[in-house]
Amino acid sequence: MKKISDASLNEQVEQVAECLIQQGKMLATAESCTGGWVAKCCTDLAGSSVWFDRGFVTYSNEAKQDQLGVEAATLEKNGAVSLPVVEEMAFGALKFSRADFSIAITGIAGPGGGSAQKPVGTVWVGWGSRDGGVHSICYQFSGDRESIRRQAVFAALAGLIKMAADS
Repeated sequence: MKKISDASLNEQVEQVAECLIQQGKMLATAESCTGGWVAKCCTDLAGSSVWFDRGFVTYSNEAKQDQLGVEAATLEKNGAVSLPVVEEMAFGALKFSRADFSIAITGIAGPGGGSAQKPVGTVWVGWGSRDGGVHSICYQFSGDRESIRRQAVFAALAGLIKMAADS
């Protein structure tokens, strides 16, 4: 496992910014296990208000429901760390913002909370677009809590760069 540096995250954000500014588009984030880290990285870049609209930190299931419109039935049936939940989070971030793209993240960063079906390091990332629906990937990251969260942030930014470039 390669350690992801702050410089690497900053490079990713600069690429996101360049791509969104060129397109005149905006981003919103919906984060659970990363606790707003993607939004923090985005707003670390001066001038980010041109392309970053808002971030939702929805750590609890109630917050996911209240702020993003995630259905209680979806959470009950699938659990918070699942494809249906990350997709509802991504759609909710678009619905409750002015953004054209969204990033949603839900996962188990550890050290506890994992299970045989969803071990520590399981992270779902979803990327939403007003024009193209949602694309999601389940990752299995390794390392300690910070490392898992850092990998999730990096993957989320990298995926958005690809999505935005392809749109």
